Amino acid sequence: MDGVMKRWELRKPGRVNLELASVPIPQPGAGEALVRVSAVSLNYREKLFLDAGGYSDVPWPFVPTSDMAGEVVATGAGVSRVRVGERVLAAFNTDWVDGPPPRAPRALGGSVPGVLSEYVVMPEGWLVAAPRTLDDAQASTLPCAGLTAWTALVEQGALRPGQTVVTQGTGGVSLFAVQLASALGARVIVTSGDDEKLARAKTLGAAHGIHRRRTPDWEKEVLELTSGRGADQVLELVGGDNLGRSASALASGGRISLIGVLEGFDMRFPALPLLRSHGIIQGVLVGHRRGLEDLVRAVDTLRVAPVIDATYPLRDFPQALAHLDRGPFGKLVIRVRE
Repeated sequence: MDGVMKRWELRKPGRVNLELASVPIPQPGAGEALVRVSAVSLNYREKLFLDAGGYSDVPWPFVPTSDMAGEVVATGAGVSRVRVGERVLAAFNTDWVDGPPPRAPRALGGSVPGVLSEYVVMPEGWLVAAPRTLDDAQASTLPCAGLTAWTALVEQGALRPGQTVVTQGTGGVSLFAVQLASALGARVIVTSGDDEKLARAKTLGAAHGIHRRRTPDWEKEVLELTSGRGADQVLELVGGDNLGRSASALASGGRISLIGVLEGFDMRFPALPLLRSHGIIQGVLVGHRRGLEDLVRAVDTLRVAPVIDATYPLRDFPQALAHLDRGPFGKLVIRVRE
């Protein structure tokens, strides 16, 4: 396919240097597929890269974002995993197919060029069939936020009906956790500093909401709501000193999935509550391709509809970033193909 396309890129660090550039449409080589991108969803990670400068090993010019849904429009020699006309998603961790993660996994929009582009070329092994029950905007939210929640709850947490899950905030990962955990029969408790957002989380399946500003010792409320037992799983999405509260909220044998760093990468907590509960803290860096395939099947089966706060056209990526700064309820999506 000949011609030119639009894509967002940086030639030097800092979001003020973002440019909507015109570049040639890439051509697929052997084992590769050309995908016409329909929608790209944003993650907090975009802010970290653009504002904090995680550029040590990125290719230049740097193309941001990792999560996309699109359609295969051409394939190179030997491609058998995908076909022309198929709707696909891109796996976040490009080299992690299954099992334990690679020591230094590569990720889209980081050490591998991102997807905020009208067309992308990728090895066929990076692609996964899109869910049948979601449109492209909804489907684009699965590869990072959706898979992170799935990995924490199911792949690593082996969630069972009747268990209690605590999730923090109302961003993409947290709302996926609400929807998935409640659909799988768990009781979900959400913490947030916004009454309206707590009410909306309950409409998605949360059983309880804790206003973290009015109840700063929210872990005590979790114990009260669970008759002193505590939570089987806590999705730690804040970091910093909040980890100590998560440890105190755990049930015996419970698990903390360490995901978010809103209050920083450095975390300290009293060890005694975790020692008493024999709890587990496990890091979660999204997940593998097989997990994404399982998530797609679960979404189709459970009829989970991702929560999208707003959509923006490709040209308005900076405005979408400003919305990300304000803190959306759920996901923000760039409609690349109108």
